[in-house]
Parts: sequence; C-alpha cells; structure tokens
Amino acid sequence: MAEENVKDLPESMEHMEEDNDDVVTLLSANGEEIDFVEIAGIAYRGSFYAILQPVELLEGMDDDEALVFKVTRGKDGEDKFEIELDDSVVDAVFAEYNKLYEEAHSGDKK
Repeated sequence: MAEENVKDLPESMEHMEEDNDDVVTLLSANGEEIDFVEIAGIAYRGSFYAILQPVELLEGMDDDEALVFKVTRGKDGEDKFEIELDDSVVDAVFAEYNKLYEEAHSGDKK
C-alpha cells in the first residue's frame, strides 16, 4: 500500500467509525474482504471519489488515516472502487473534503 495515499482525518471524524450504515466491503487483490467506513464522497473534476477508512487497521496505517478511492459505475450497474494512486488527485480530494467540512462546521465555533 502506498503510504503517500493515506491521509490523516480530523479527530472529530472518529464518531463515524461507529456508524455501520456507511460500511463498504471491498475485495483486496488477493480476494480478501476488507470492510471500510465511508467518511465522505467528494466530486472532483468530473469524477466521484470516496474517502474510506478501514474498520480494522491495515498494515502500515494509523487509526486516524484514510484512503481515497475513485468510484465508477460498472457494466453491471454496481459501484466500482479503485484506489487512487495519483498524489495530486488524493491531495485535491482531501483539500475539497477539508474545505467542505470547515464550511459545514464554521457555525459550530463561538
């Protein structure tokens, strides 16, 4: 797994780990099922990306890190998740997520 494609999440997102409604199960390259919590869905440059955090810690990851997956619609109509390897896209997706998060919570601070 490419370490540079893993990003830290704000501490305030930890509560989402408990919400099983947003669990996505993906298959690894060796056919192993891995459960992820969907942190956010982000539209960026005409594509859709999901920020996912593994339910069980993956080797080489800290518990406050997440991965970016490009989401496309397969021929069968099912969503297909492909890990995003382009660092500039990963950085841009997290920047958009952080911007949206800050905008949504800007009224929370007094």
